[in-house]
Amino acid sequence: MVATAQGLPGQEQALARARAFAEPLLAQETLDTGENTLAHADAVAAILKSIGSSESMQAASYLVYACDHLNKPQEVIAKAFGDSYAALALETTKLVHVQRHARQTQVASARAATAIPMAQTAAAQTENVRKMLLAFSRDLRVVMLRLASRLQTLRHFAASKLPVPPGLAAEALNVFAPLANRLGIREIKWEMEDLAFRFLEPETYRQVAKLLDEKRSEREAHVERLRARLEAELRAQGMAAKVLGRPKHIYSIVKKMRGKSLGFEQVYDIRALRIVVESIPDCYAALSWVHSQFTPLPEEFDDYIARPKINGYQSLHTIVRDKTGQPIEIQIRTRAMDDHAELGVAAHWAYKEAGAKGYAGVSASGAYDAKIAVLRQLLAWERELSGAQGQGVFEDRIYVLTPDAAIVELPQGATAIDFAYSVHTNLGHRCRGARVDSVMVPLNTQLKNGQTVEVTVVREGGPSRDWLNPELGYLVSPRARSKVRAWFNALATDETVAKGREAVEKLLQRLGKTAVKLDDLAAQLGFNSADDLFEVVGKDEFSLRNIETVLRPPEPLPTEDEQLLLRKPRSQANTAKGGLLVVGVDSLMTQLAKCCKPAPPDAICGFVTRGKGVSVHRADCSNLREMVAKNGERVIEVEWGQAQSVDAAVYPVDIAIEAADRQGLLRDISEVFTKEKMNVIGVQTQSIKGTAWMTFTIEVADAGRLTKVLAVVAELKGVRSARRR
Repeated sequence: MVATAQGLPGQEQALARARAFAEPLLAQETLDTGENTLAHADAVAAILKSIGSSESMQAASYLVYACDHLNKPQEVIAKAFGDSYAALALETTKLVHVQRHARQTQVASARAATAIPMAQTAAAQTENVRKMLLAFSRDLRVVMLRLASRLQTLRHFAASKLPVPPGLAAEALNVFAPLANRLGIREIKWEMEDLAFRFLEPETYRQVAKLLDEKRSEREAHVERLRARLEAELRAQGMAAKVLGRPKHIYSIVKKMRGKSLGFEQVYDIRALRIVVESIPDCYAALSWVHSQFTPLPEEFDDYIARPKINGYQSLHTIVRDKTGQPIEIQIRTRAMDDHAELGVAAHWAYKEAGAKGYAGVSASGAYDAKIAVLRQLLAWERELSGAQGQGVFEDRIYVLTPDAAIVELPQGATAIDFAYSVHTNLGHRCRGARVDSVMVPLNTQLKNGQTVEVTVVREGGPSRDWLNPELGYLVSPRARSKVRAWFNALATDETVAKGREAVEKLLQRLGKTAVKLDDLAAQLGFNSADDLFEVVGKDEFSLRNIETVLRPPEPLPTEDEQLLLRKPRSQANTAKGGLLVVGVDSLMTQLAKCCKPAPPDAICGFVTRGKGVSVHRADCSNLREMVAKNGERVIEVEWGQAQSVDAAVYPVDIAIEAADRQGLLRDISEVFTKEKMNVIGVQTQSIKGTAWMTFTIEVADAGRLTKVLAVVAELKGVRSARRR
């Protein structure tokens, strides 16, 4: 709460003393807006006075701007005016610098057509300026000084007709005006919105202003007649009512026109009156009388006395039509409500000792602390902005600056290392030192609001394991801690990959395959990259035998110049290995194709090769289809015959299984084949990201039994599919 000058011992005539102190420092100085610094301070003090601020508050407006021209501002101001003034001046000055630098950074980035530091957009920076303003709001006086200063800056540009710096007007509209509204200082809110809108959309502003000017005298005469009539008749009803005309705010008119898709003449509050009475019962009595004299529009009635706005605003709003059908907005409120509507928290300073009820039903007795009430409003606003339900920026967030003046949001207690990781992960890894406000500090120093942080880095390197020790206090941000953990996890992965690479390269040397491209080999084995292959090999999750299998030379395809069919001895006519018969031809050599591994009772087809007899394929073999498409005349009919021995009665087939990798999976599948008396003669497995890919080669006498066996395998825990290849 802002104390009065009389309430601070030794602060008599604080306003006059502060101006006299600042005048020699500021009289010849100008702000970056081009305005004379002393004139700006005078105007800020006048604005504060107009909203009910004490002399001590007005005095602070001079000391804030004196800070930049003192070598040791805190010591000098504290000695002359006390610690409270020194703290207020320095905090406000710090916030001024933050917002100025943020605007300059946005402008420079826009001109360079590049993203601002940390890839934040201008909108994100504006949001951070708003949050930072809230973070400084522990001292309400800082907020009030900044509101008054920004309003004066807008007035200066309006009067001087100088070009407005980019970002300044937008910041006023998006940050300062909403804050003034939250504090209930509508007098500042309306003027700031209109001025900012005038700079941001000058053409629209001129159009609406022109529409307001048209028939102004006729409209104002009509409103004045109505005002006089209402006041006289309400007084005749025994109410001490005061009826006032209400100013027309261009920005609010434009918002209504855009928000409700209305034409200018459809905006009801172009003609508006305000009725101020003594008590709440008088408010409702006045409302009843107004509705009896005019035609009300029920859908346009709002009772903000029963349901105050979130910033504490209270009033009755109604729209009525007069005899000519013209709409008129009428607001009805008590004097205390009117003061709060125009001055917000400033009204509480005036009514602090009055014992009257404050806004939203909060008592304004002598024990009432206006600052606490306002901070509640600010906290509510912050929660609305952030969507948080718990504590907000007041308790758990701080806002610091990069050397380029970009705002960085960090958790309370954050360090320079947290800051570095929030800017860029690599910057955090290589961080080795920090300067805070140009002073070297230990890396575990906790940062504070508004400080400028610069980190020093090494060219190469990584974080220290000490940073993860919570007792040492190097890291607070969960994001930074996760980045450090990820770095050490990656380091362990690199070691595993190196181990796997060494094993694979030794295998290739042993096989004489050093010319093989590692990425191609990995792709053949189902991996995205060679490093993925090396990692599972390094973890002993992938057998080198799988690589050997892939690297075996493929069976050469038959060539055109190879010899034609080879005959077998007559004694083996009509039967071949495995009990195969070639229909209509005697004594042809046959072999089972390795690509599809047929077994009875599969439907089969023969293909006459050059030099190797008849290759027998399953009828659905994709390789067979390709060969038939090229050389259809070589197809020959074959069928299963009677096996001549026990050994000839079994055939190798491949079973492909996909499953969620788990301990004991291979054992469980093997047990199924053992129970079914199927001999397993080969196994290939690989595991990629938790998925096991397995190929079993088993011997069967009858492939028809496979359907039952595969169904049993598919029922095993984790198995997703089991099929014959």
